[in-house]
Amino acid sequence: MASVTVTDPARDYLAQLIEKQDVEGMGVRIFVTQPGTRNAETCLAYCPPNEIVPTDEQVDLEKFTLYLDHNSTPFLEDAYVDYSKDQMGGQLTIKAPNAKVPAVDENAPLPDRVNYILASEINPNLAAHGGDVSLVEVVDGSVAVLRFGGGCQGCSAVSLTLKQGVEATLKEQVPEITAVRDVTDHTYTENAYYQ
Repeated sequence: MASVTVTDPARDYLAQLIEKQDVEGMGVRIFVTQPGTRNAETCLAYCPPNEIVPTDEQVDLEKFTLYLDHNSTPFLEDAYVDYSKDQMGGQLTIKAPNAKVPAVDENAPLPDRVNYILASEINPNLAAHGGDVSLVEVVDGSVAVLRFGGGCQGCSAVSLTLKQGVEATLKEQVPEITAVRDVTDHTYTENAYYQ
C-alpha cells in the first residue's frame, strides 16, 4: 500500500467540499495522469459510490474514504496533501515526489538513481523558469552527462545552476557521481530565462 499523507487541515477542507456535493458515500480519488513521465500530474477527484473501482486501495480518513488509483500506486508513494489558509481563502497542495519517476533504492542502477533525483528534486525547481535537465549518459563510471532544455538552454545563469544546484544535489544524493558535464548547445537562446 502506498504511503499517502493527508494532513488534518486537508481532511477538513476536503470533507467540507464533499459535504457540499450532497452525495451519500462520496469519497476522493487520488491518481497520477501520465505516471512515470515528465508530464505526470497528481490529481484529486470526487469519487461517488458508483465510480469506486474494486482494485483501488481504500484509506479510511474518518470523514471520508480516500481511494488510491491502483495503476498510480507506485507513483503515489510518499505523496502529501495539505491545505493552508491564506488571504485569498486557502490553497490545497499535492506533492508526489515519485509521480514522474517511481522511487528507486540504493541498489538501483546508477542512471536510474540519477534520473530519479533529476525528476523528483531538480526539475521541479527548474520548472519555475520553464527549464529542465535530462541525463544523456553516465561516463567513466561517475560523470553524469546532462542536457538542459526549455528556459535553461542558452540561459546566462546555467553555469551557476549546473555547479551550485544540479551538480551539488547529484553529488550529495548519489555519492557515486563525482562530476557533471553539460552537453547543451547554449548558443540557442530563444527560450532562455536569463538572456
